[in-house]
Amino acid sequence: MNIDTSLRTPRLIRVFERLRQEHGLPDVLRVENGPEFLAQEFVDWMTHHGVLIPYIQQGKHNQNAFIEHFNCTYRNEVLNLYLFRTLAEVREIAADWLVQYNEQRPHDALDGLSPCAYLTQNQKNSTYELST
Repeated sequence: MNIDTSLRTPRLIRVFERLRQEHGLPDVLRVENGPEFLAQEFVDWMTHHGVLIPYIQQGKHNQNAFIEHFNCTYRNEVLNLYLFRTLAEVREIAADWLVQYNEQRPHDALDGLSPCAYLTQNQKNSTYELST
């Protein structure tokens, strides 16, 4: 997880380069119209790596509903609950929350199972690994 006061285009590219090396890149990356995503350097990098970028329409946040839902959950369960003194504090709390969110809490999309329980039930069908 990359948490900072802003993520400028060069850093965003470094994040995607790390993701490319560790997991591969998606064929399509649906994003908002933020300047870091509109920057020609980012568009060129993604195009070079074969990633299509369909931008959501202005004011149509429902076109990116999954991330909007995640952002709302994150804001309600982390950002709104604490007065952070440092970025390090935000990063630590967010990292703990993300493990709980991704591995332990029940998800409607997984029929009410946690990702760990779902993985256990469907282990033979999955190539994903859990963080430790």
